[in-house]
Amino acid sequence: MLRLAEPNALPHIWAEVPTMIQFDHSYTRDLPGTYLRVPPDPAPAPRLLVLNRPLAADLGLDLTEADAEAWFSGTSLPPGADPIAQAYAGHQFGGFSPQLGDGRAHLLGEVITPDGRRFDIQLKGSGRTPFSRGGDGKAAVGPMLREYLISEFMAAMGVPTTRSLAVVATGQKVWRETKLPGAVLARVAASHIRVGTFQFFAARGEGDKVKALADHAIARHYPDLAAGDYLAFLDAVIARQARLIAEWMGLGFIHGVMNTDNMAISGETIDYGPCAFMEAYAPGTVFSSIDHQGRYAYANQPLILGWNLARLAETLVPLLDPVQERAIEIANDRLAGIATRYRADWLAVMRRKLGLLGEHETDAQLADDLLSAMEGADWTLTFRRLADEAALRPLFPDFAKMDAWLPRWRARVADGAAARIAATNPAVIPRNHKVEEALAAATEGNMAPCHALLAAIQSPFVEAEPFMLPAPTGFGQYVTYCGT
Repeated sequence: MLRLAEPNALPHIWAEVPTMIQFDHSYTRDLPGTYLRVPPDPAPAPRLLVLNRPLAADLGLDLTEADAEAWFSGTSLPPGADPIAQAYAGHQFGGFSPQLGDGRAHLLGEVITPDGRRFDIQLKGSGRTPFSRGGDGKAAVGPMLREYLISEFMAAMGVPTTRSLAVVATGQKVWRETKLPGAVLARVAASHIRVGTFQFFAARGEGDKVKALADHAIARHYPDLAAGDYLAFLDAVIARQARLIAEWMGLGFIHGVMNTDNMAISGETIDYGPCAFMEAYAPGTVFSSIDHQGRYAYANQPLILGWNLARLAETLVPLLDPVQERAIEIANDRLAGIATRYRADWLAVMRRKLGLLGEHETDAQLADDLLSAMEGADWTLTFRRLADEAALRPLFPDFAKMDAWLPRWRARVADGAAARIAATNPAVIPRNHKVEEALAAATEGNMAPCHALLAAIQSPFVEAEPFMLPAPTGFGQYVTYCGT
């Protein structure tokens, strides 16, 4: 078992450059014993691939390309950075791993934006830590750019998400199925506290650290709650996660690895590994190469939402009531309401996608019947073209069910539906074949396709035909990989 470092167990590393990031360290200050101090590996030949200047400005960071290249590759660290690897556990495909932790990531610290928001800045792919479990601690260019692309699309769509500040090529090769160019991602998150963080300390019987984590998370992410109101905290996490998964479902997004260590307490989407977007609607769609049983298939994501939240509730039982039986009853009562809460959030998403105003008791059936009618049709384009029957028809090999459904929908929508649909349903998503095209080119040193795709998905409601169409017939069955 690892012994987690106390605050001064490892020295700081300082870069001799002007201070341009003002770091704070509330996680290390509030939660000693929940992390290990460890420096990232310096990149031998860093080269900046992409820098998110709008995000940097939003964070209040004044970054030159030289700063970004050095700081976000691990080559040097900005003054005030205090790199740590966080401890956490997790259920991975249903099996519990009591010790995971940041095996290839280093949290540099937290920045506070000009308007008072707090965000982590973390390096991913930055080298081994004591949590690496035999891994190399590195990342390849392709997976890091995938996270950049997908997270920026999610942000453009208003879906709660971690963000990508930069990707820097390291000049070093990493081995996966073959030798690939290495890279480091600079990730920005409201925090990196996960369900698995709570599980790590609960499994070790360290109730004091579970309580400290909950107190820290309440103060950081749910400041409107009363300090020590752990039931309200559970309710708030449930509410945010239900809304998040409903938004995923509306976009046809499949996370691919909804393990408990990939569910953030903040309610943000985190860890874009073998993720992808469904094209032809099929509830059982799976893209991940390691999800052989379809545990994290598209249609299963709402079920896994409840399963993961039950694991969080288990860690909080001692904080809900001093009498265990009563605490379990309280937790189970909250968990029993997740399906209803999610269904309401999902229906709100579907009302938006269908261009409906207000609420009607028939809306849920209308949405369900559309899904029955559209199996096999392109998810994104079906919603985008709902108000244009001539453009909609070619998406369906058999339009009979839609012929029966469309009059019901038209009777329900009010004037202006076409404009509402166009403002809600994206024209452009990160189409799988376009993502792979961009990543393959970047791996060979050509960033032009990646920049073109990024520009398109950052304006997802603007029709850009080269990025709107489904994969060509010869693209084949799409498979994604976790990148480790």
